[in-house]
Amino acid sequence: MKEVSNRLNRLAESATLAMARKTRELKEKGLDIIGLSLGEPDFDTPDFIKDAAKEAIDQNYTKYMAVNGYADLREAISQKFKRDNNLDYKASQIVVSTGAKQSIANVVLSLINPGDEVIIPAPYWVTYEEIVKLAEGVPVFIETSIENDFKITPYELSQAITSKTRLMIYSSPCNPTGSLYSEQELKALSEVIAKHPKMIVISDEIYEHINFIGQHYSLAQIPEVYDQVVTINGVSKAFAMTGWRLGFIGAPQWIADACTKMQGQITSGTSGISQRAALAAVSAEPSVTFEMREAFRRRRDLVLNGLNEIDGVVTNVPEGAFYLFPDISSFFGKSNGIYKINDADDLTLYILNEALVALVSGNAFGAPKCVRISYAASDEELIEAIKRIKTVLDKLS
Repeated sequence: MKEVSNRLNRLAESATLAMARKTRELKEKGLDIIGLSLGEPDFDTPDFIKDAAKEAIDQNYTKYMAVNGYADLREAISQKFKRDNNLDYKASQIVVSTGAKQSIANVVLSLINPGDEVIIPAPYWVTYEEIVKLAEGVPVFIETSIENDFKITPYELSQAITSKTRLMIYSSPCNPTGSLYSEQELKALSEVIAKHPKMIVISDEIYEHINFIGQHYSLAQIPEVYDQVVTINGVSKAFAMTGWRLGFIGAPQWIADACTKMQGQITSGTSGISQRAALAAVSAEPSVTFEMREAFRRRRDLVLNGLNEIDGVVTNVPEGAFYLFPDISSFFGKSNGIYKINDADDLTLYILNEALVALVSGNAFGAPKCVRISYAASDEELIEAIKRIKTVLDKLS
């Protein structure tokens, strides 16, 4: 009898990875698919980081290491937090993990008991909900709108908090919307958070350096809530190191200790070669990321201008990351005579089959009126993709 656990049955497959799989399958059949579904920079890892990894191999960084990461890497991350974010985390408060996804999972699994509530502003990264379910917590969603740039207000947060609230998870810049919270907005939210000292907030800042409006601001910079915040970051996005699998946290000491204990029973330490590469990345001046950031800014404007020429597509202007998250609900109920569009899932499949462009339905992110477009692709691909999307959407009536 082939039965998997109830735990596994509770989990949904990652929608972004599912669409990536479909894209690969169609490409293998010879179709000219433009993939705009994955959150992965299309740049190569910088040479100075690759050189550090090659040197690490030659220096035999191939043995077991401390579960929470090499001491010099954690010290470098501590300095990075001070330099870039004005955050004081000692090296002992840093835990290096196999990607920011594991960092988040460590925190959730270390803190959540069955029935604990976890506030998640929607839209949200697909994995937040699934990790909470894995921990047998209860996701509590706060719906937002494109008119408010998909951000929650202090009042909405206060209304969502109950006696069972244990955590909140959010990202800024946000995946999937590209929105980011300003210093003033975070300070307003912090006034609510500070009133509930047992609530911990996971601040996912993996897109920190892909910020189009200026200095990134971290929630933990606010002294009144510093002890309630776990800051998540890593090297995947800013340094085009998705495949190196390295993320990290800065956290109150007791949470860092808990995450080290959790990780020690699941993966132990992250690859030594990846850690030496990450040491080069986090030690570098943030200016090394500026060229990629400006490329993403240009691509955002290119795609945004193209979408604004399509009747029925509603957009806002995201201030970071590399996603657009347009409202496409005006197409619900329409048809081209063959396909009937009932929801965002139908629309993304229609666009995939008819335009050969892969997007991700907003349903996966808790926003059923939207789709996510990743513009981590070449200018030529983006121009062609928008042209194809416009052609097939104009056929719906």
